[in-house]
Amino acid sequence: MGSALTTIGLPVALGIIMLGLGLSLTLADFARVLKQPKAVIVALLCQLILLPAICFGLVLAFQLPPVLAVGMMMLAASPGGTTANLYSHLFRGDIALNISLTAVNSVIAVITLPVITNFAIWYFRPFDDQLGLQWAKALEVFAIVLLPVALGMLIRRFWPAFARGMDKPVRIASVIILIVVIAGAVASNWKLLTDNFAQLALITILFCVISLAIGYAVPRMLKIGRRQAIASSFEIGIHNATLAIVIAQSVLGSMELSLPAAVYGVLMFFIAFGFGFLIRGKERVPDVTAEVAS
Repeated sequence: MGSALTTIGLPVALGIIMLGLGLSLTLADFARVLKQPKAVIVALLCQLILLPAICFGLVLAFQLPPVLAVGMMMLAASPGGTTANLYSHLFRGDIALNISLTAVNSVIAVITLPVITNFAIWYFRPFDDQLGLQWAKALEVFAIVLLPVALGMLIRRFWPAFARGMDKPVRIASVIILIVVIAGAVASNWKLLTDNFAQLALITILFCVISLAIGYAVPRMLKIGRRQAIASSFEIGIHNATLAIVIAQSVLGSMELSLPAAVYGVLMFFIAFGFGFLIRGKERVPDVTAEVAS
């Protein structure tokens, strides 16, 4: 891979995205976790334990090649993407819960992403005798994920007016840079992507649907409110595919490792949109009835 477009462009694009996330966060977003601990704990357990286990089962069932298997596990280990907030807003989820989960996940991913990726590399051995990710590489994950968020939060804390003014430009810039970089990466690796698309489409669709369904069904079974369940569903179901792509290509230097995240990143938007209409329509009548009864 090795082109400046991906080795430099992708980390810069993700850094700007994470900086934008930090500009929208305060310590209160972390403190809010204490106000609804049950919803947060259930969502985190689903995302950090249940989903990687399910993804591992899917990878074994589909008998993916080792490199693609590790790529799927990296995707499963990635935290929820900031796009989850948008979907939660569209389908009337608890936005505050989304923000809190995104904030907490951004911190936890620094640990869980290297742990799960190292496990997958150890189990599937895609690099022959190479050591793969190695624990020293976790520092790069830390720098890519957490430092820009912390910088954004510091700016928000000490220069709030500047942070508010920069929030929209940073978001726009991050989207533009990300589109340009990913488009360039796809164009330069078009054959590799198309050769593996059919093999990855079904498993990524299944994983996305299962992630969304678990994120909604498990909280509802545990008597957590519907708005919180919607927020949990999108936070768990919309993984940060960009992060997985950056780690695969920049930290591990493998385009093939990033293919599952690339395919997932395209398909998840349509799946999540359809799922949002499904759960909104499913409980619309009971909600209206409850409101009339009250």
